[in-house]
Amino acid sequence: MKFILKIIPVIFLCLQVSVSGQKIAFDSLMKKARLEIYDNPDNAIRTGKNLLAKEHDIHRQISIYQLLSTANIAKRDFDQSLLYLLKAKEAALKTNDLKIRTSVLISAAIQYQQMELFSKSLETLNEADQFLAELPDTLPEKHIETARSYAIRGMIYKSQSNPEIALEKFLISIRNFEKVKYKQTTYSNMSVVYYNIGYCYLNLGQLEKAHHAFLQSAEYARKNKAKSLEAFALKGIAEMYKQKKENETALQLLIKAEDLSKNTGDLILNEGIYKEMSENYLAMGNQSLYQNYGKKYFEMRFQREQNELSSINHSINDHNLETLKKSSEMKTRYHYLTAGIAGISIVIIALLLSLIFRIRKQNLKYRKEIQRLIRS
Repeated sequence: MKFILKIIPVIFLCLQVSVSGQKIAFDSLMKKARLEIYDNPDNAIRTGKNLLAKEHDIHRQISIYQLLSTANIAKRDFDQSLLYLLKAKEAALKTNDLKIRTSVLISAAIQYQQMELFSKSLETLNEADQFLAELPDTLPEKHIETARSYAIRGMIYKSQSNPEIALEKFLISIRNFEKVKYKQTTYSNMSVVYYNIGYCYLNLGQLEKAHHAFLQSAEYARKNKAKSLEAFALKGIAEMYKQKKENETALQLLIKAEDLSKNTGDLILNEGIYKEMSENYLAMGNQSLYQNYGKKYFEMRFQREQNELSSINHSINDHNLETLKKSSEMKTRYHYLTAGIAGISIVIIALLLSLIFRIRKQNLKYRKEIQRLIRS
């Protein structure tokens, strides 16, 4: 008996160590996969799928779905990205964790923004804002998700040729990212936001401010060793030099960007680099390289458009299913409401009839009493 009493704590401790070890292993693999999202998304996807195959915890499953969705966005495979995002949304409905539900909704808004479904993106952001308002200000997740929300709004305004309004949103996003204590988790996001700030200044003709923003974008990308994000920043700087007719300098930056992006599989990045290279070679009178990179540009563009078309079809199907589900829920509520009103009406009528019969009976009694008194 004493032996059993002694060994139980040991077994319990071993179980704790095992669970703790599993958590550390999961966190470590997820951290590694997140760092690979932009530079080696295939590796991140492989890691995510391996983790998903043996994971039963709902919160971890949602994290993996979000990882897989983001990694596929990095590859511009919107179809697969949307598939995992819908799984994350479905799983999020099973939890009451506001942080997770907010994060999933904002990830969905990013997906819709990338697919240029701007009204759907804004609708999803407004839904996420309701959860954000309930999160305490002390939570770093509140600042991160608020920053992501404003970043998406900024990108939508930038896409709609409203650089001034977009800048306001981006600067609010940066301020919220800067409130996060552990900055490393925000470096990649800040790189993306500064890249977009750079283009806003570029569109406004403020080249010095654009240059500074692109340099900030590249710096944050290097802090997280995100080669593709650094390549985006270099492409932005190259476009600035192209506008100043310094085509040779622009090409040197683009060649470096092309080298950094060679393993990413990012169609939009490659499309942008090839477009800029072809235009710079054309400006320099190099017809051969202009045609070569022009062909590459159109190949990337065609592939991206095919992926987006497939994803939009899935998105439409998903929207139709959501509409059908809401319609079904409304019909069910209508039937319940109708049944409830009918039930209440029957009860009220029954009570009224009962009251009427009681009053009539009482009146009859009084009439008989009055007649008896008259006769007497």
